[in-house]
Amino acid sequence: MTAEFKPLEGIRVVEMSHMVMGPSCGMFLAFLGAEVVKVEPPGGDKTRQLTGMGSAFFPLFNRRKKSVVLDSRTPAGKEALNRLLASADVFIDNFKDSTLQGMGLDAETLHERFPHLICASHKGFLSGPYERRTALDEVVQMMSGLAYMTGPKGRPLRVGTSANDIMGGLFGAFAIIAALFERGKTGGGRTIRVGLFENCLLLVSQHMVQFELEGRDPEPMPERAFSWPIYDVFADAEGGQIFIGAVSDGHWTRLCGYLGLDDLLQHPELQGRMARINARSWVVPLVAAAVARRPMAELLPALEKMEIPFAPVAKPSDLFRDQHVMRQGGLASSQTADGRTFRAPALPIEIDGASLAGGGDVDSIGGHNAEILGRLGLTPEEVAAAAKAPSGEAA
Repeated sequence: MTAEFKPLEGIRVVEMSHMVMGPSCGMFLAFLGAEVVKVEPPGGDKTRQLTGMGSAFFPLFNRRKKSVVLDSRTPAGKEALNRLLASADVFIDNFKDSTLQGMGLDAETLHERFPHLICASHKGFLSGPYERRTALDEVVQMMSGLAYMTGPKGRPLRVGTSANDIMGGLFGAFAIIAALFERGKTGGGRTIRVGLFENCLLLVSQHMVQFELEGRDPEPMPERAFSWPIYDVFADAEGGQIFIGAVSDGHWTRLCGYLGLDDLLQHPELQGRMARINARSWVVPLVAAAVARRPMAELLPALEKMEIPFAPVAKPSDLFRDQHVMRQGGLASSQTADGRTFRAPALPIEIDGASLAGGGDVDSIGGHNAEILGRLGLTPEEVAAAAKAPSGEAA
């Protein structure tokens, strides 16, 4: 079951951003009903041409947006952009401060002309010593300690997705919605700055606080001190991998009974959680050997019935065969500008018991130039001029 949920209907967002953080912010607002106008340069956002791990960036994070091509370097393009911003409630960007100032799109300049506008800039860093540095997800993961905590000691490893960019976009949307709520009372806009690095700090904050409280750096996750006796990845009888966590006395008792390890329940060295944790070096291999005698098809329903935390280790392609992912409303279908279709997860929320409806399609380059700019009073000739690169320059 899916639900229509458009609390931001009637809100116009102008987005000038690329890659992931800014576009994800715009996408979240679009999924809540806002009209998001994606302003692209002549030739389109270069993110459209990415391949490999970047190939999903544009189609995934630019669903439900209306593409308008403008060249803000030309008088016609600047005039069209100004008219568009005058009609907007929110402006999203991820440019450097100096670039925005050069374009006349810094928040101070915009608020002089459009005091109602909420300006949300997605940056590498918040204001401070590093505010002018260039940042990437990889950069902030290394700086913040996240890569240190993810990989084995001496082998820092970034997490396997654009976690900070996506969360940064989410914090941008969160702040924008709060500013819209405030504007309903005051009538005035706000300047919002979202930091990729500071977002990553929040992800690592549990480890920072652990250091504050205990006075020592925590070990990386692969080498951490365990808080539970069984909290590991095991191989099944067919070579598949499964995570199993026995984090309570009840879990321990039921798991040992199921695996035929009843003798461990009476063992004098395994009475109590700490005793079992201290015995992990010889207990975990016994559990591993018992798990390895059973196929995944037996393990999964048995562990679920016993209410023991478990998870088969999945590849992205496996998720399209997962019964929960594939439930009604779990995935939403979209179409790219060149006609290909793809499925992506719906937002991880339910409204009145239902997932949010639909994925939304990806607009072609400048697909809404005539509609959006025409409604602002531009003639077809002016629309064409606004989208045209300066003579002699590549689009």
